[in-house]
Amino acid sequence: MYWSRWFKAWFASAVICIIIFIASGAWIIYTLAHQEQDAQPSYVVNQARVQVSELMYLLEEHHEELEQAIDSSVIREELRAWSQQQNLSLLYAGLDGTVLFHSANPLPSGKDKLNLKHELHYDVYSARTDGNAFRLAFPVIDPDSGRQAGNAIFTLSASDVAYRQASSFPVTATVLMAASLLFLLLLLLQLRNKVNRNLLQPINQLKDHSEAILKGNYEQKAEHTRQDEIGELYAVFDQMRGEIMELSLQREAQDTAQKELITNISHDLKTPLTAVKAYIDAIQDGVCPDLPSVMEYMNIIQTQTNKMAGLVEDLLVHALRDLGQISVNPVECYSREIFENILKPMGPYIRTSGVEFIEPSEIPNVLIRIDPVRMEQLLSNLIANALKHTSANDSIRIEISRQHNQLQLTISDTGEGILEQDMPFIFERYFQGRAPSQYAKGFTEGTGLGLSICKHIIEAHQGSISFKSLKHQGTEFYLTLPLC
Repeated sequence: MYWSRWFKAWFASAVICIIIFIASGAWIIYTLAHQEQDAQPSYVVNQARVQVSELMYLLEEHHEELEQAIDSSVIREELRAWSQQQNLSLLYAGLDGTVLFHSANPLPSGKDKLNLKHELHYDVYSARTDGNAFRLAFPVIDPDSGRQAGNAIFTLSASDVAYRQASSFPVTATVLMAASLLFLLLLLLQLRNKVNRNLLQPINQLKDHSEAILKGNYEQKAEHTRQDEIGELYAVFDQMRGEIMELSLQREAQDTAQKELITNISHDLKTPLTAVKAYIDAIQDGVCPDLPSVMEYMNIIQTQTNKMAGLVEDLLVHALRDLGQISVNPVECYSREIFENILKPMGPYIRTSGVEFIEPSEIPNVLIRIDPVRMEQLLSNLIANALKHTSANDSIRIEISRQHNQLQLTISDTGEGILEQDMPFIFERYFQGRAPSQYAKGFTEGTGLGLSICKHIIEAHQGSISFKSLKHQGTEFYLTLPLC
């Protein structure tokens, strides 16, 4: 998935930056700590040599003047000034130990002598005095002869002799640390922009689409340009929008159909009810002088009453189905006796309409689970539907056969057939379809619930219903019931 892969790469980059940042910081801290430990001064002679190099040069160039004490006041004053400027003490002695110059007393008596064995110290370890100073001796070499002319003894402070190695700051670690921090900030900025642009904004748009749906506006499509998780969410949301729109349209159509159903049933009930009332009033008024006339009126009343009973039964089954309480109670029984009892009274009813009724030549006697009352209602609805599509001289045929582990019932007619545009909707509630003009009267009688009830009943028996219809050649309905 896009977001998952992107976030894994982003998270890995962020972790690497954090690791580099922490490692660089640890490297810097470690380096600085060791530099502090190594910062203890090292006392070396070369450091002192550098400190007194100017004085040594003067001594080597003018040592003869000091030794002969002729016109040496200038050099003596210069040496004394240099000593004060360098904040050190200089004592120059000849090879025999005679003190020829001392910065504290530029004009020695010539009688002071040093014990060269004890006074000359050429290394810092033996030259250190009790105080925080060093008394170092350097040989004075005559520049012409290259021979030693004397010894210069310097008293220097420890800071003049100490050598401290210049500390080096870990530049590489600092650069890595800064680069990792900068890259991490760029990653965070990228995350912010990406979440805002590719996550928060689409979600806000989806919120607007949701509010539009709540207000009943189902036409506004939810579209997303990127093929990622948000795009999949948009696709599912738009599919949901389509489903809600379809359900809303179906609900509106169902409400309209229910209103039309109530209107049609009210009209259908009103007509036979008016006729029944008229014939009863006629009988009460003595219009019928004899018993045959009364029986004729009673037959008409019975026909109209049966019609009203059928309408009421369809409404009841429809209401029970909506409530999920339609009662289908299959019991185990043999098929031959059940279907003979169901089909026997249908023949005279069909023939009275001028339509030929062809009964099954043989009914397989197999064990099935069936609700005889609901099965009779199912077949009655299919026969009534067939009568709507047929006219005089047409025929209705019923065949029952065993097909593997199923019992198949075929109800066929030679009527006009079902219009092609009506075929996808014939099992929907309230759908009454359209018919040619010669069948229009039959189509106006009914509620549009019959085939919907048939489908519900056969499926409650764990069976199925299907059909085939050709224009001007009739219709065939196929029912299947599982065997026990």
